[in-house]
Amino acid sequence: MASHRKSRPVGTRVAGIRTPALATAALTSVALLSQSANAAPADDRPSLEEVEKKVDDLYRQAESATDNYNAAKEKTATQRKQVDTLLDDVARRTEKLNEAREELGSFAAAQYRTGAGASDTATFLLADTPQDYFDQTQLMGRLTNRQKGAVDDYVSEQSATMKKRQEASQSLQTLTETQSDLKTAKATVQKKLADAREMLSELTAQEKARLAALEKQKQEAAARKAAELAQQQAAAEKAAQEATTAPQESTSTATDSSYATKAAKALAFARAQIGKPYVWGATGPDSYDCSGLTQAAWKAAGVDLPRVTYDQVNAGTTVSLADAQPGDLVFFYDDISHVGLYIGNGMMIHAPKPGAYVREESIYYDGESAIHSVVRPA
Repeated sequence: MASHRKSRPVGTRVAGIRTPALATAALTSVALLSQSANAAPADDRPSLEEVEKKVDDLYRQAESATDNYNAAKEKTATQRKQVDTLLDDVARRTEKLNEAREELGSFAAAQYRTGAGASDTATFLLADTPQDYFDQTQLMGRLTNRQKGAVDDYVSEQSATMKKRQEASQSLQTLTETQSDLKTAKATVQKKLADAREMLSELTAQEKARLAALEKQKQEAAARKAAELAQQQAAAEKAAQEATTAPQESTSTATDSSYATKAAKALAFARAQIGKPYVWGATGPDSYDCSGLTQAAWKAAGVDLPRVTYDQVNAGTTVSLADAQPGDLVFFYDDISHVGLYIGNGMMIHAPKPGAYVREESIYYDGESAIHSVVRPA
């Protein structure tokens, strides 16, 4: 006789509970997910290219912050001179005021001795101004012209001294605020540089070698681009010479010669700095930042440039890259945070970034799109 018992469903037991086949599949998936979760975590470190980009960005941000630091530092120095001048002026005026007060005191004493103003001598010592005292006691009519002049001078000097004291106080407040800005700018630079150093320190020896190889490839590409520009400029110069008439050529040559003489001095100075370290905020003679180098180079040629890049970019005539001449300033990035001194053939001398040294390099070192403008110093 056939059994009427139902066959057991296919499945397994988990903690005494019968599980259907579908549940078994689900448990298998959970087990696999659990194994994946317990496995070694995926390497979420940025790629070498990403590290390079982040480090370069940090250095650029540091350089931009350096310009803010330089501007605040320059502003602080100017304001400090103004405050010192104002305080010196206040001191001189105060001394003069004291002398005038002594002279007026002698007038009051004379009035006391003659009995003309005995009851009012204390009033003189307590009056806000000698003018108040003499007006209130009606002594002005009894003073000599010289004495009246002394009173007028005292009142005028007192008013001027009070005004100068107010100016000095306001200047001191402004100086304090600028010094705070200076401290903030300095902290920003230091933070960006520390972040960049930390990222580089985390690279393995193999990654550092690969990074150096990437940098070499980048420089080779920049050199090829510079050679192309040199060929274009040479062709343009040749065409211009052939098309120029004699009188025009004479005028142009005279102008070019004057600029070329100054540019040669600037370039000679810059070449002598090659190998010196980049240090943010430095203007020489042992180290430089980018704008500190260009400023010092053109100063050697007798031309005073402003301290920071975003002021230097306005200190001359903007020219096209194709018309760039040796000595011109080449500015980089939208925020104009870097500058180099053009030497011709698509090359420049510049102080690149922290950890690097003043060197010759292609103006395409960070790609053509990084070039902002070219300026010929006035």
